Amino acid sequence: MEVFYTSKELKSRLSEIRTQGRSVGFVPTMGSLHSGHASLLHLAKSQSDAVVLSIYVNPTQFNNPDDFASYPHMLQDDLELAQLLEVDLVFVPETKDLYEGVPSAMPVDYGRLTHSFEGAKRQGHFDGVVAIVRKLFQIVQPSRAFFGEKDLQQLAVIRELARREFEDLEIVPCALIRDKDGLALSSRNVRLSPVERTVALQLNRSLMRLKMAAAKGLGGVLALNTEQLELKNTPGIDLEYLDVIDPETFQTAEPDRWSQGHAVLAVNLGSVRLIDNLFLGE
Repeated sequence: MEVFYTSKELKSRLSEIRTQGRSVGFVPTMGSLHSGHASLLHLAKSQSDAVVLSIYVNPTQFNNPDDFASYPHMLQDDLELAQLLEVDLVFVPETKDLYEGVPSAMPVDYGRLTHSFEGAKRQGHFDGVVAIVRKLFQIVQPSRAFFGEKDLQQLAVIRELARREFEDLEIVPCALIRDKDGLALSSRNVRLSPVERTVALQLNRSLMRLKMAAAKGLGGVLALNTEQLELKNTPGIDLEYLDVIDPETFQTAEPDRWSQGHAVLAVNLGSVRLIDNLFLGE
């Protein structure tokens, strides 16, 4: 495993790899790696000759400074896991290298993809996501880039970025990974107290009930309102949103289209914000 701390060194090494006719797969992360990231890396390795893993906590996608300050940093553990997973190249850049000065992000308008749900609740979030992913794509120039479906709206935004600016790049979606108790894996989970983690299990239960309602042809306002009320009335949960959407457009899905849609939600548990989603079809 090779570790690079500057874009210049990484680009030089990748140039050598491409000269050898080898394809490059890319998995961008903010570190604090878990089994979900490992699944992305396994898939990347199966579809690429060389895999690049980036580890960088991007300041421009945090609308809350406290969230940025408290985001977990576990670089040594991450490097050890990357070594265990036989990652070829790890990129650990500094902010001054990527942003060449004070970090900033230009506004991005992809319609509902960037302005609904996460975009509405976290002003400027997708501006920062697009800014950093664009920079990383330009540096790595991968054939394929792998993104988890856990961040379903981010995946849709990145697909749109690639469609507009990186037409030769394939964006590969990777299945959301859950812990054995049903909680979606997230780097933020380590910040949950034991009580908060128990409460967080309500998220998957609500999503599963919506899936069962869709399977029985009962999807609609009543089922959705019932689950929204259930979460709002659960002590410790501050519900931001729960809805059923078309995963490509992020338009709200009509009840008769629930079997093709995803339920998406976001909640706050104390100081920890969690998102989750579930495909409602078979």
